[in-house]
Amino acid sequence: MIQWQDLHHSQLSVAQLYALLRLRCAVFVVEQNCAYQDIDGDDMVGENRHLLAWRDNALIAYARLLKQPGEPVVIGRVIVAPQARGEKLGNRLMKEALNVCANHWPDSSIYLGAQAHLQRFYRQFGFIPVTDVYDEDGIAHIGMARG
Repeated sequence: MIQWQDLHHSQLSVAQLYALLRLRCAVFVVEQNCAYQDIDGDDMVGENRHLLAWRDNALIAYARLLKQPGEPVVIGRVIVAPQARGEKLGNRLMKEALNVCANHWPDSSIYLGAQAHLQRFYRQFGFIPVTDVYDEDGIAHIGMARG
């Protein structure tokens, strides 16, 4: 059974923060062989939130939701742990992330910088491309938005 947590950054325990940073590093830096500064200063500011999915005390999925006044919500760091892949958990993670957005920022549009090969995945949630493909840390991305 999966336990979902929607937490404001001020609610994160040290153990939760460590688990999410560890998962992000394992996948985005090590697995994808992409040296970049994952800890970018956005995790612990403003109204930003963290969506965590736990199973058997292990973090198996995560997304970060950034909200600055007057700006769209930005969904990022969308990740499913290697041991949980193939379970359609990415679909559930995005549905949960959109629910969090609707609950906390019902009048806000939503933006994400998707890895370009995942456009079709995000389209099923109502996102459409709003930028050309661009390079971010050596990986092709595309800006996508949902009204």
